[in-house]
Amino acid sequence: MKNFKIILLILAVVFVGIQFIPTKRNQSIAVPHTDFMVVNIVPENVSNILKTSCYDCHSNNTYYPWYNKIQPVAWFLENHIEEGKAELNFSEWENYSDRRKRSKLKSIVSQIEDDKMPLTSYALIHKDAKLTTKQKVEVIEWINSTLTTNTK
Repeated sequence: MKNFKIILLILAVVFVGIQFIPTKRNQSIAVPHTDFMVVNIVPENVSNILKTSCYDCHSNNTYYPWYNKIQPVAWFLENHIEEGKAELNFSEWENYSDRRKRSKLKSIVSQIEDDKMPLTSYALIHKDAKLTTKQKVEVIEWINSTLTTNTK
């Protein structure tokens, strides 16, 4: 029993100690001129869907929940956001080549159709991020029309 108490005390000290290790914050007040919404004419309904369901992990401005200040959750979120931005960063959209933009748009459609995005782990906590069938159709139809328009 004594060893158990010592282990709990050590774990408690480690848990408190890691709270003082800072993480990077993916936040910016400014919307860059390279942002997807600035570069493209996006209907308001699609814009709202993308901002609610995609931008936290795929832009340079994340809205952080209260629990992001608790380690090791903050590390998990930081890593998750970095991976998301490495795959697709809406804030850097204009810096992508035309070929990469088309590829990313097709990938977005595929990810939505296959229910891979937004991630289930994200949608569990952010209920408003989970896409309804109607929202999926709206985004997919807009992207497909954009792809058709831009390839002519």
